[in-house]
Amino acid sequence: MKLAIVGVGAVGRSVLDLAREYGHSVTAIADSESAAVDSAGLDPERVIARKDDEGRVGSRVPEEALKSEYDVLIEATPTTLGDAEPGFSHVTRALERDRHVVLANKGPIAERYGEIRRAERASAGEIRFEATVGGAIPAISTIEDFGPEHITAARGVLNGTANFILTRMAAEGLDYDHVLAEAQDLGVAEANPSFDVQGTDAALKCVIMANVLSGGEREFTLADAEVEGIEDVPGSALSLASEDGRTVRLIGEATRDGVRVGPRLIPENGTLAVSGTRNIVQFETTHAGRLNISGRGAGGPETATAVLSDVGRLE
Repeated sequence: MKLAIVGVGAVGRSVLDLAREYGHSVTAIADSESAAVDSAGLDPERVIARKDDEGRVGSRVPEEALKSEYDVLIEATPTTLGDAEPGFSHVTRALERDRHVVLANKGPIAERYGEIRRAERASAGEIRFEATVGGAIPAISTIEDFGPEHITAARGVLNGTANFILTRMAAEGLDYDHVLAEAQDLGVAEANPSFDVQGTDAALKCVIMANVLSGGEREFTLADAEVEGIEDVPGSALSLASEDGRTVRLIGEATRDGVRVGPRLIPENGTLAVSGTRNIVQFETTHAGRLNISGRGAGGPETATAVLSDVGRLE
């Protein structure tokens, strides 16, 4: 398959680097200001070297990548809220050309799901978005494989930054501000960590799962979610919880009725008490009981594997 990549962050770079290993070629790539296009396939090392040296991937304008010949558009630009632009327009333009789309960008699926699905129905192309939930964890494909009607709820720990902070607070008896600063020093938390610690990132992932679970009967956006972050969780709360054999995790839950995200008391040695940056998704099924899938929920290579698995499903 010929891939065009839009977005050259950690995920876009990793898809570019790993595509050949999965049997695909990248024929176009674009950042916000430039593009490189080669129908014979781009050299990943040359593209990344130019990006690192010059701040741009090529000498062409981004529009040329979007207009180029490809089989699958990889939408890996940063997640935006509200109108979900420019990702939404990238997706619909590709579908209008009857091309497939694989998303790592959560915005279009979380904020404009109905519109995206309508554009897909009018196209010979297909959209896939495994990488929008839990990095390498196969959350979306699990729902699809079981059938949305056979899963009553999906819940779990879906943000590594928040989980790292809560894990460290509990293990060392430290307060939130101290551990946040440590996480930023280690590169686990962004300089502006609000997207993670306020619960927004986890909520977007749960909104996406709720949309899939609903099977088109309802459409959810971030505005429909009940969201509480971890900024006001005191270290003393974790200490008290530990005395009772419990701990605190930022838990997101998606059902056909809605989305809730917030700090929850859970058993200290329970399944959901994953540590560090690890994520877990737990499904309640109608006939197979409770199913748990855990793994790395973020990272360039990890998320790129989910992207490339989706590409494989399109072949």
